[in-house]
Amino acid sequence: MTQDLAEVVDEAVRARPATALRPYVTWYSGYRRRGIAPAVHRGLPSPYLTFILTLDEPLTIAGHPDPAQPPAVYATLLGGLHTSPALITHDGRQSGVQLAVHPLAARALFGLPAGELAGISLPAEDVLGPFGERLQEELRTAAGWPERFAVLDGALLRAARPSGRVPAEVGWAWRALRRSGGTLPVAELARETGWSGRHLRDRFRQETGLTPKAAARVIRFDRARRLLAASGPRPRLAEPAVSCGYFDQAHLAREFRALAGCAPSAWLAAEGPDAAKFRNVQGGAGTAAAEWEPSPRPE
Repeated sequence: MTQDLAEVVDEAVRARPATALRPYVTWYSGYRRRGIAPAVHRGLPSPYLTFILTLDEPLTIAGHPDPAQPPAVYATLLGGLHTSPALITHDGRQSGVQLAVHPLAARALFGLPAGELAGISLPAEDVLGPFGERLQEELRTAAGWPERFAVLDGALLRAARPSGRVPAEVGWAWRALRRSGGTLPVAELARETGWSGRHLRDRFRQETGLTPKAAARVIRFDRARRLLAASGPRPRLAEPAVSCGYFDQAHLAREFRALAGCAPSAWLAAEGPDAAKFRNVQGGAGTAAAEWEPSPRPE
């Protein structure tokens, strides 16, 4: 049976948060789609925590990064950094707002270090309590996307409690990895902080959910997959491999399979710019934003 075109809805809106929130949140992504083919999406590892507030229908996670966590349905979702994909499904309908949250802002926005969310997904209200439920309801009753983003700005600005408990050394190491695109050697990070490699690894993982080495892999992978999925002529695999610091094309292909669970060509065919089946859930490229700045570089 042919889908009635009047029933097809395809809304995708991207916005940056209020200036005061940009050290915490990189972007808001609103999406509402109807009348599309059911699909399975890979929520790929990225340098951001995932915070999703659904609107008309819940979010279905068919497979979590941690295989020990069973499939579940979420009205709201808060997820930590991870090194394997989540599998997200829909039946032809999806709607909500996703926020890309800097991991070192977790203490300020959520009251806990991002390490406590590592590799898992939770209903946001499990962490935020009634605030999460109220925020979702306000988004559902808002008149449109600008009004929803304004709701987020106001609510998060009121809720944010800047935390001084993030060690300066961890903040500096995270920013240095981001600036380098994940190519800075971990030994150099440790040397610059003045900590031992083991101490940096432990404190870094406590605050972000990943070790410095794992974070570097995720940051580098995230950059490479965005280059692959960018609009315009599709680059050969060798081009992002070189620009993102991989040894060669084969190295990037191996890392892609390890972190995405499939080959680059398979991911592009299913979810690249030509497919765009889930472009609004964990898929947006985002725009550059200020990184979390808890304190200056350690002396």
